[in-house]
Amino acid sequence: MEFQGTERYYLDPELGAIVNMAMAMEKPLLLTGEAGTGKTQLAFEISRSLGMPIETLRCKSTIKGEEACYVQDTVLRLNDARFGTSGTGRDVNHFFDYVIWGPIGRAFRSDERVVLLLDEIDKTESDVQDNLLDVLEDCEFTIREVNQMVKARIRPVIVLTSNAKRELSDPFLRRCFCHHIAFPNPEQMREIVNLHFPDLDSGLLDAALGIFYELRQRGYEKPPATSELLNWLGALNHARITPDRLNVPFIGTLLKRTEDILSFRSGGKRARVN
Repeated sequence: MEFQGTERYYLDPELGAIVNMAMAMEKPLLLTGEAGTGKTQLAFEISRSLGMPIETLRCKSTIKGEEACYVQDTVLRLNDARFGTSGTGRDVNHFFDYVIWGPIGRAFRSDERVVLLLDEIDKTESDVQDNLLDVLEDCEFTIREVNQMVKARIRPVIVLTSNAKRELSDPFLRRCFCHHIAFPNPEQMREIVNLHFPDLDSGLLDAALGIFYELRQRGYEKPPATSELLNWLGALNHARITPDRLNVPFIGTLLKRTEDILSFRSGGKRARVN
């Protein structure tokens, strides 16, 4: 079973090779690259193409490794102990009646192979990253309250993404297959656009790509990425407008920071802060 890209996802040979090797060797695949380059979308396309369910953990700075596996609904259990469980089917003495499985817990307990996506892992603290990778490498975790181990029935396809908000630890990196998704050059971008807009007017595309790459060179705080370009092209195509450098319609589909939009309107360039 190999992933060969889809009609909606451009897969270059190097990325395709490491995706399939990670799946074959059951290794976590860490994808890095700037926002909007298709890291997260890759996991969803693997899921869709290979017919696998997907479980997604949206990482944040406050997340704890345990809650990615399970949490106990203690409030519900206390309420049941106080008011009774008549008609609920729950037993206040049965711990698992009050367990809410997290994405990792659901992936491990699945009877079929799933794609497990840990999105923006770099937002978490380093100790959480290492704890999570211990769980993913061993494909098991322990429920402390009852000292019971949950082991994966079938090892999931594990995809992690990072926007490099925080440095990932060396032990973490050693245990992953890693791939950096570089920003597409104009020719690659044409192939990506063609997957989404196969009948797009060539004149519109030429003009839009020229403006798009020029905007990326202006040093904006959040330069437009692939996802912004696709949204902009969709708007241009819908409105039947061909842009030019003196008239860039729907600029809010490309630039998202207020300071960037104001800078664009004033005709200035933002200087990058090193």
